[in-house]
Order: sequence, then structure tokens, then C-alpha cells
Amino acid sequence: MTYQLLKFAHLLGAILMGAGLIGVWFADIRSRQLRELGPFAEAVRNIAVFYDGLVVPGALLLLGSGAWMIIRYYGGAALLTLPWLGGMVLLFSLEFIEGNTVTRLYFMRLRRMTREALKQGRMTPELERERGKVVPTFTHYLDLPILILIVALGAIRPNSWTLFTVGTVLSVAIGAFLTWWIPRLYPWGR
Repeated sequence: MTYQLLKFAHLLGAILMGAGLIGVWFADIRSRQLRELGPFAEAVRNIAVFYDGLVVPGALLLLGSGAWMIIRYYGGAALLTLPWLGGMVLLFSLEFIEGNTVTRLYFMRLRRMTREALKQGRMTPELERERGKVVPTFTHYLDLPILILIVALGAIRPNSWTLFTVGTVLSVAIGAFLTWWIPRLYPWGR
């Protein structure tokens, strides 16, 4: 019964995190479409709501249930012998660190700058520069492809590192393409 409960918690964590990342993605796209400061500020607030309300709890649930299952049912050394498990742990660890440093801190800075712009009653040059930063935009657009790869590894459970390698390359390519393409759809200077 413990395994089924842990598996349920793990799936629930993946659902919460996925829903939150999709919400963040749509709120980010919406914020890029807007020129008026008030609606832009609301879209930026929605990013924070999705991150804090869904992504973070989902990630913590995944971390707790995943660590417990690995320790109890797979043994710590299984990470080295099971490519699907090692790949999931490696990608989740990198995403957890990146998501709580680069991406989350970027959106917190964006929210703070948006509040300052609201006080001034206009879009500030600092906010426009912050919005155009490439690295946090790339890490943000990398989140969903990596989550999909993590889920694919857990569902398919390959015995080689091929899916991990090909999936990682594709995820980075998709993240890079979105980083290049989406800001061109909604340029701030118009």
C-alpha cells in the first residue's frame, strides 16, 4: 500500500507542477502581448500565483515522494544502473536548482520592477530591459520540454541513455527556438 500512495503522490506532484508551468507559460505569453502597464502587472502577478501556488508545491511533492521511492524501492545505487531513473533524477535536480534560482528569481525581479513602474505610472526602461533578458527567458522556455522528458523517462523506462540524450538535445533546441521566436512575435518596442 505504501508504494501505491507514494506513486499517487508522485503523479499528483507531476500534475501540479505541469499545470503550474503551463499556467506560467501562458501568463508569460500574455504579459508579452500587453503594452498597458495595468494588464501587464496582472499577468506578471499571475506568473507568481502559478509558480508559488502550483509549481513549488508540485516540485516539493515530487522531491519527497521520489526520494522516498528511490531509497525504499530502488536503492540509491540504482540511479547509476537504471538510465530512466538516473535521467529523471538528474533532470529534476537541474530543473529544481535552475527553477528556484534563475527563473523564479527573474520573475520575482520582474514583479518588483512592475510594482515600481506602477508607482511611477509608466513602463520604466529598467523593466523593459529586464523583460528582454535572454538567459532567464531561455530557462523559462526550457521548463516544459524538460518536464515532458522527465515524464517520458518515467513512463517508457528505457534501458539505455538514448532517450535521455536525444530528449535533452531536443528540449534545449525547443527552449532555444522559443527564446528566439516568442519575443519576435511580441516585441516590446512597438
